[in-house]
Amino acid sequence: MVGVGGTAGAAPAGTVLPSRWAKSPGHRAPRVIKYLGSKRTIVPLILDEVRRADASAGEAGVRTVLDLFSGTSRVGHTLKKAGFRVLANDHNAYALALARCYVQADAEDVLEDARTLVEEFNAIPGAPGYFTRTFCERSRYVHPANGERIDAIREAIARKSLPPELEAVMLVSLMEAADRVDSTTGLQMAYLKSWAPRARNRVQLRVPEVLPRAARGKGAAHGLDALDAARTLEADLVYIDPPYNQHSYLANYHVWESLVRWDKPEVYGVACKRTDVRTRRSGFNSRPLAAQRLAEVLRAVRAPVVVVSFSDEGFIPRAQMESLLTSLWDGQARLRTIEIPFKRYVGAQIGIYNPAGDKVGEPGHLTNTEFLFVVSRSPAACPG
Repeated sequence: MVGVGGTAGAAPAGTVLPSRWAKSPGHRAPRVIKYLGSKRTIVPLILDEVRRADASAGEAGVRTVLDLFSGTSRVGHTLKKAGFRVLANDHNAYALALARCYVQADAEDVLEDARTLVEEFNAIPGAPGYFTRTFCERSRYVHPANGERIDAIREAIARKSLPPELEAVMLVSLMEAADRVDSTTGLQMAYLKSWAPRARNRVQLRVPEVLPRAARGKGAAHGLDALDAARTLEADLVYIDPPYNQHSYLANYHVWESLVRWDKPEVYGVACKRTDVRTRRSGFNSRPLAAQRLAEVLRAVRAPVVVVSFSDEGFIPRAQMESLLTSLWDGQARLRTIEIPFKRYVGAQIGIYNPAGDKVGEPGHLTNTEFLFVVSRSPAACPG
């Protein structure tokens, strides 16, 4: 077989090495926040696999897809645009807001009001508050001039008491506006020592790319623990993109968590992380526990097809992942593995920085391999 950008050679049994991947015709991904683990480059492959499962499922097809760790909802947005009913789940508040905006909210219900509110909020003068003090003065994620406007707009959103879907659209608009003028390399574990050029641009809301209702039904956003979601949410296909190392998404994106929750929490350290970063821990971020937690989720999944994405830098090696997946449905699962070369995030490419933004290390390897595991329930495993 021939790998992407590679040469012919032996491949492990069950491996599919695609010769190309490209954006699906007519689809433009939403302008999402900078995000480590974003599936931007493999979304077309995920969509291809969902369509393949749909075509193989006979007359019933694939109607509902569950995205169990939805993050930015880039995958859910793509599947919704392709017509699938999407259930998005993530336990972080900022990710739930993104899912409500890009998966649950429908353009015909919210866009007219969203356009009006964007215009109104963009005219609000700045007023320094919690965000400015914490993330612009005590730390340097956003320039104070923009922090004052973010404070004022966030307070205005809170005063409106908007319906949940419209509120989510406005929170996403603000989050993405702040992301466009931040002063980081993409993670909120540190910020740059000097202001990034974009940090001096004026923060400006835009209307998010909310889609019309999907042809196969209205989507829904959930904020459940992954295991609870797997146990309670039924779908025709489940996509699983779990955390793969010790760094939690809450720690990586704590500024967005505080902006969405607007609970104005106590913070700690130079990075001004929320104090609950220390207590809201996941077994997926633990090397000894990660495989056990994933196995529990896989056994609880209520769908005949499962697609899992994972990195070769993760806690679970490829062979162990394949063993977990082929053990499903009493060992009667059918598995394909797709390998994708992947450029590492920008922080890994430019070196290691401490919380003050000083460079303290050199770049390591620049690429890794992303795996897409596709497992389906063999007809022999289905009850008669």
